Amino acid sequence: MKRLENKTAIVSGGASGIGLAISRRFAMEGACVHILDMKLEEAESAAAEIRSSGGQAEAHACDVSNHQQVEAIAQAIHHEQVAHILVCNAGIGFVGNLEKTTEEDFDRLYRVNVKGVYNSMHAVVPFFKQNGGGVILNMASVVASVGIPDRFAYSMTKGAVLTMTLSVATDYLKDNIRCNCISPARIHTPFVDGFLAKNYPGHEAEMFEKLAATQPIGRMGTPEEVANLALFLCSDEAAFITGCDFPLDGGFIKLRP
Repeated sequence: MKRLENKTAIVSGGASGIGLAISRRFAMEGACVHILDMKLEEAESAAAEIRSSGGQAEAHACDVSNHQQVEAIAQAIHHEQVAHILVCNAGIGFVGNLEKTTEEDFDRLYRVNVKGVYNSMHAVVPFFKQNGGGVILNMASVVASVGIPDRFAYSMTKGAVLTMTLSVATDYLKDNIRCNCISPARIHTPFVDGFLAKNYPGHEAEMFEKLAATQPIGRMGTPEEVANLALFLCSDEAAFITGCDFPLDGGFIKLRP
């Protein structure tokens, strides 16, 4: 039997990068995956790819910062299926220290990375309670635990994700709802490639190697490696795990010089 057989999973930001890897992995293990993404065309393409490989997937256009929109999508999914898993993966990055972070930057990061997680959990937890339980997995970051340069607003948001995870895990123990988070270090996603192309044109390969070397293990992680951990934490194999943060960081937190 596949590890997520007969499970329904909701994955925000599920059409690219880490979210796409999670969507694919969950579908491979038997889950019906609902992909929520700002870009409907990419979400539909991801869902079609999964279905062509024999999996189950549906696409939904969703701005996770829009409370009413998230609630409506969760309600629609609930009318069709029992949801078992929520992965709050949608997020945006920003490079800059305090002085280089405008009010607009700060508010934008908050709306997506913090309020988006709140909106998603707020919409789904009542259905989990009705159904006798569920699993929430949030995507935090190593910046929630250590300081790194030029990540002021981004660090704020991921610190909030970590503490929301602990709070929800505590409040819903009796409802059989588990809540954990993963804290990746640098993962090679399209965001990294876009950042390098924008800021280091002509020197992308050189800068990529420098960024990769900041992980003590000597390379960046892959979206598939995050998806493998996500699969375990959302499966019944992790039934005794809640309220935990899992660094997936190539030794970044504990082994840096």
